[in-house]
Amino acid sequence: MAVEPSQPEQPSPPPSPPEPSTPGTVRPGGRTARVRAAVLRATEDALVEHGFSGLDLGDIAQRAEVGRTTVYRRWGSTTALVTDLLADMAEQSLPRTDSGSLAGDLRANARLVQRTLADPRQGALFRAVIVAANCDPDAAAALRHFYRRRVEEWAPCVTAAVERGELPPDTDGFEVVRAVSAPLYYRMLTTAEPLDEAAADRAAEAAEAAARAGAFRHRGD
Repeated sequence: MAVEPSQPEQPSPPPSPPEPSTPGTVRPGGRTARVRAAVLRATEDALVEHGFSGLDLGDIAQRAEVGRTTVYRRWGSTTALVTDLLADMAEQSLPRTDSGSLAGDLRANARLVQRTLADPRQGALFRAVIVAANCDPDAAAALRHFYRRRVEEWAPCVTAAVERGELPPDTDGFEVVRAVSAPLYYRMLTTAEPLDEAAADRAAEAAEAAARAGAFRHRGD
């Protein structure tokens, strides 16, 4: 979406209140939100095409059709862009599925992760942000926040399974959900093998079996 094309400037409107100085911080709605959306979409495109090492603020500004000074002032670095992109991804994440059974819920979670990582655009994007997280502590913190939000969204399916008597009462929901997605990320990052629904279903079934056997019960200190 064209937000601030490069063209002769028109007479300036009345001054607005000062914009937040924190990179990517925005007021809801309005021009600031439109600029942020355009810049983050451009950041996604650049990450997918070139990876984190090819990210450039000037290129992002050109892709988003906003002024270079806007991008430099509001974000200031490529890692700040990635950090804000991860925050936006966390905000936009899909809600969990409630199938009524632990097996169904874990399978739904695994297949959601599988579809995301197998998608040519989303898979490339996640590989790029993982690289960014290994290069910068702020990006790493943002990635941890993203995954914490996703685990918090899905952990209640384990709580519900405990209440139905499917799992031991002290089962750690966070550990179960992490166990579902971990094999899928490992497969994506370490092999060239297809990341298909069969792989997702195996991950879900393995996590369910381990949870039923008590592998994810809370451990005392």
